[in-house]
Amino acid sequence: MATTFPVSHEVQIPSFSLVGKKVFVTGGSRGIGRACALTLAAAGADVAVSSSCTGADCAKSVCEEIRDMGRKAEAYSFDVVMHGEVTAMCAQVNDDFEAIDILVNNAGVARDGVFRKMDRCAWDEVISTNLTSVFDITKCFIDGMAARGWGRVINISSIVGQIGNFGQANYAAAKAGLIGLTKTLAREYARKGVTVNAIAPGFIKTRMLDHVPDKALQSVLDVTPVGRLGDPMDIGASALYLASPAAGFVTGHVLDVNGGMAM
Repeated sequence: MATTFPVSHEVQIPSFSLVGKKVFVTGGSRGIGRACALTLAAAGADVAVSSSCTGADCAKSVCEEIRDMGRKAEAYSFDVVMHGEVTAMCAQVNDDFEAIDILVNNAGVARDGVFRKMDRCAWDEVISTNLTSVFDITKCFIDGMAARGWGRVINISSIVGQIGNFGQANYAAAKAGLIGLTKTLAREYARKGVTVNAIAPGFIKTRMLDHVPDKALQSVLDVTPVGRLGDPMDIGASALYLASPAAGFVTGHVLDVNGGMAM
């Protein structure tokens, strides 16, 4: 006998409101992180913003913009590769906001070079910052989300983690690792009300592209069907969807935001 399921004809309008939610965005002082922090705040969330020590002033500026929206915001500066600092700062975030419902793991660095010339220091720094720190930070929050029966973890990966890129073996490995971590956590926490997803941006107009030669950028545009670089707010909008109640049936997904560069 076939199993039947009740069908509801009631129309439920999807909600993108984050009123009452508490968000933590790592690497939130500039670029993609700033865009995510401002977008989620505009949807009603209170936001904790972390940065490196060099980005502390920018993180405070982002918090001022969020407070102008009428939301709570606090800035935190720490080195994500230092386990002790991560543990202490995440504990402080939990105390200040009472709980974190939505975690956006965005902090990252690039130390580019062809593999033949890449040394172990450049490899370790990128892997530690872009991948291992996500393990450490997520550990501090995800079980609390599960205990409350609701949570969102959004990992900022990259198109480079999917297709590779010349001179970025370390960066590509870290971003690919994020995708594997995302899918595994999604399976482990799905029944506990926590979704875990990744966003894979293409080439976005941030400081990371400041030193890319114009000829190289033009080659990127030539293979991008929409014919432009991405804007950080393109990623912010994607994070809002994945963070929202409307995305409750989406988990273990990698959302490509690359203008069609890779399909």
